[in-house]
Amino acid sequence: MPDPNLPVGTEKAAFVKEMFDTISPTYDKLNRIITFHLDQIWRRQTLNSLQLPAQASLLDLACGTGDFVKLARSQGYRCVGTDFSYGMISHSQLSTDLVVSDAMNLCFSNDSFDGITCGFALRNFTELPPVFRELARVLRPGGGIALLEVARPKSLVMRAGHGIYFNKIVPFVGGLLSDKKAYRYLPASVSYLPPADTITELLSKAGFHNVTHKLLTSGAAQLFTATKE
Repeated sequence: MPDPNLPVGTEKAAFVKEMFDTISPTYDKLNRIITFHLDQIWRRQTLNSLQLPAQASLLDLACGTGDFVKLARSQGYRCVGTDFSYGMISHSQLSTDLVVSDAMNLCFSNDSFDGITCGFALRNFTELPPVFRELARVLRPGGGIALLEVARPKSLVMRAGHGIYFNKIVPFVGGLLSDKKAYRYLPASVSYLPPADTITELLSKAGFHNVTHKLLTSGAAQLFTATKE
């Protein structure tokens, strides 16, 4: 269950948008520091999991400053990014194909993309079912999605160490280099995430099949993949 102190509904949407607008100038640098550059490894694993042919068309949902877009283009894909934080997009080094759009009402036509990625954003949406339905709408039949998120290690020892780092050290470092409120929220926001089996069930109900769930780096992150029927 979400932390009762965290915002929900329209209040959450407004808070998340303002927060990402605020932290956008330092977001990429802090991601590298906080994850020890593992975020880049996880992104490559996520993109590779789609197994798409060269020149395939990709959408990166909640693209931020365009990390997935840059990676996808470096591997020969045609990639568009979308985010509802103008601040994040405005701090991207990319000059084209990043658009402001709401994940629950995407500004793309039906069957537009061969694949879709999303990194560390599931817990920031106000609802998952309408987001998953939108992904199914804009994805071509037979196309795949790969959704990367944070996770909690299963091992009790690993979970204890991860908890101390994620809930204590990350907010401290984030507060030193960026916005204290934001980096208190980001670790706490993990409580928004439903269990993995609930997420896989929601994906199935949205029209996806071959839904898989995989833990990365001893459970520090998790990856959901699926194919549109």
